[in-house]
Amino acid sequence: MNYFVGIDFGTSGVRAIAINIDGEILAISRTEYDIRDYETWQTALYEVIASLPKEIRQTTKKIVIDGTSSTVLICDRDGKAIAPPMIYSDACGQEVIDQVKKIAPSQHSVCSSTSSFAKLVSLLENEGRSPSFSSLYLLHQADWLGYLLHGKLGVSDYHNALKLGYDSNLLDYPDWLKDWVLKNPVVILPEVFAPSKTVGIIQEAIASKLNLPLDCEIGAGTTDSNAAFLASVGTMKPEIGTAVTSLGSTMVLKVLSDRPINDASYGIYSHRFETDFGCLWLVGGASNVGGAVLRQFFTDRQLQDLSDRIDPSISSSLDYYPLPKKGDRFPINDPNLLPRLKPRPDDPVEFLHGLLESMARIEAQGYKLLQELGASPIQQIYTAGGGAKNQTWTKIRDRYLQIPMQRSIQTEAAYGAALLAKPI
Repeated sequence: MNYFVGIDFGTSGVRAIAINIDGEILAISRTEYDIRDYETWQTALYEVIASLPKEIRQTTKKIVIDGTSSTVLICDRDGKAIAPPMIYSDACGQEVIDQVKKIAPSQHSVCSSTSSFAKLVSLLENEGRSPSFSSLYLLHQADWLGYLLHGKLGVSDYHNALKLGYDSNLLDYPDWLKDWVLKNPVVILPEVFAPSKTVGIIQEAIASKLNLPLDCEIGAGTTDSNAAFLASVGTMKPEIGTAVTSLGSTMVLKVLSDRPINDASYGIYSHRFETDFGCLWLVGGASNVGGAVLRQFFTDRQLQDLSDRIDPSISSSLDYYPLPKKGDRFPINDPNLLPRLKPRPDDPVEFLHGLLESMARIEAQGYKLLQELGASPIQQIYTAGGGAKNQTWTKIRDRYLQIPMQRSIQTEAAYGAALLAKPI
């Protein structure tokens, strides 16, 4: 029997999941790592593979890795990082953004302070001007981890490469980016593959080290959020109009659409998804509203106990905009938007009710905006993230959304990566 392995490198932990051809989970392994120390990436990668049962490793047909979006390394021709990684949340300074805006079209998604391209410009300026470097490779987290297995330097996928400036509609780098590279010939942009497409066969030494077969294929990767979408819906064939709300520290909305929607002013962008229905687009937006605010006021135990005392069928009169700090982009684009958390009632049940109700209202506002901008009509909504466990919140959200709500098939993004590794 052949097995298929997905590996998820999240913000703090690493998960590996092995499935069979029917999508059934046969084994899970976990470990921790330091996202800011790329040497721990390699250690964690080998550890989660080696922790899977030997009989599964020996018949693993394919491996796909997902990583955090816009976490990047700049490497020399031997694949060695010449600087610490810039992680997904690292923001480039205004001077870098001003440079990027002179290179890329106005309102392009790479003009964000956290985009892969902005980080490339920053790293090149700070680390890459030494005459000792004849070539430098920009690799996303999933790219470099895949390289450790297949040994082919300079390969990415069109999910990770989107924030580098890759045009996933044309399946090519745009002219403005090609022109910039001509002026900076030391930079080697990665060759871009479709997620899951086989990049190469595992290196013989690594196969021996990890008890993997010599014909084990290594597929191009994806981002952790896209892998989480696939895990939630539990299939590589989601229907148009399928949406997933991730209720974690922040609130991320994604809907599978028949057309791409890109609006930099709201931080909305679209990932290409190839399906049996043709080319579809995963349209997404993220709000700073989310669980991080709840944790400012309540422990996990308090959240559960207080939620059980809320009547979700009754509306709260409290009108909050619960941000952890100033500023939001979606569904309200206002960098100076202040958190609105008053009045605060003495009763903690009433206060939590107001917070949950306000976040449900903001979620509904976000989906309404995606529809107004042209995304496909939403047919069903899956829920991922820690907030999915709160049944009171789910019932409040159902009252606002009035769209069929589904429980996520899987909450581990590694399962979505494993689905990518498996033949459709």
